[in-house]
Parts: sequence; structure tokens; C-alpha cells
Amino acid sequence: MMNIGIIGAGHMAQAVGWLAVKAGHRVMMSNSRGPHTLAGLRDAMGCETGSVADAAEFGDITFAAIPLQAWRSIPAEPLEGKVVLNPQNYFPQFGRVPELERGQLTTAELLTRHLPKSHVVKTLNSILVEDIVPDARPAGEADRRALPVAGNDLSARKPPSSFLTRLAMTRWMPGCLRTAGSSSDAGPSIASP
Repeated sequence: MMNIGIIGAGHMAQAVGWLAVKAGHRVMMSNSRGPHTLAGLRDAMGCETGSVADAAEFGDITFAAIPLQAWRSIPAEPLEGKVVLNPQNYFPQFGRVPELERGQLTTAELLTRHLPKSHVVKTLNSILVEDIVPDARPAGEADRRALPVAGNDLSARKPPSSFLTRLAMTRWMPGCLRTAGSSSDAGPSIASP
């Protein structure tokens, strides 16, 4: 069992949070408006709530489930030395990011630059939010979903891989964060048993 801090409380955050609670993890949800706005979610999901900084401190793994363009709102200090899951894809209609436009960085590299003392791992970006809960399958099922887990630090990829396995997904490791940019489509990924 792990402590999972979730920054954000939208559909993606709730889907992952719900599966994490169901798998026996302790989960803390947060948003930019404060924990008082999450009482209904806390009661429905059976999770804890806190500020964004609280969730960052709480998590053995922290899931940054906010729009990519809000990356600067993720607190760096409480995430030092921790694994941060990066599910974001780049949608320029929500705000252009010059480094991404020019192909100088991937979304995960952008977050790594903001969190230089954290271990950023790119995952959960190649699945539509609507598919996260319905696609969860027990180990051994032929149609179990495989999700990429990419990171520059091999040892930092192990906790998220274990986490995905407990969420009833399978994982594959495409490599470093530079190559993670090629895994951002939401097409079906099916694992062979």
C-alpha cells in the first residue's frame, strides 16, 4: 500500500483516485481552491483531502493531474526526491508553450525542468479519461490495458509500475522522457497475457 497524493480533482484525478482507493492505497486529493471544496468527493471516494502542498507532502507517489499549462503551480520543495507522475499531453489551444512548439522539450521534460530534484515519470497520458475505470482488468485477462511508463531514472519507474499493476493495468517501459513524447496518442494498447 502506498500513499498517493493527487494534485488536481478533475475527471482524470478522480478516476485514478477511485481506482487507487479501491486497490487499497491511501489517497489525498487536492485542488487549487482548497480542501473545503472537496468534501463531497472525500465522502464519495473515501479519500483524504488537503491543499496542493499537503498532497505533495503526503504522496509516496504524486499524480500531477492538472492541465499542462499550469505546471508552474506544482510545488517543487515538497516533491524533492519523490516520484511525480506526469499524465499531461500538450494541447496548444489551452496556451502555447514555446519549448514544446519548437520540439525542444517533451511535456515530461518541461515538468522535470520545473521539478529538478524530483523523479518525473510519464504515464497515464495514452489513455482517455473515460476509459480508465472501465478498462481496469485483473491480472491475466487477455484484454488488460498496457500503459507506457517512461522516466530517466530506471529505479523511479518501478513504483509507478507497481501502482499501475495494482490499478488493474499492465505497463510497458518505452525508455527515457525524451522518447515518452511519442506515446501521447490515446489509441488502444492491449497487453498479451
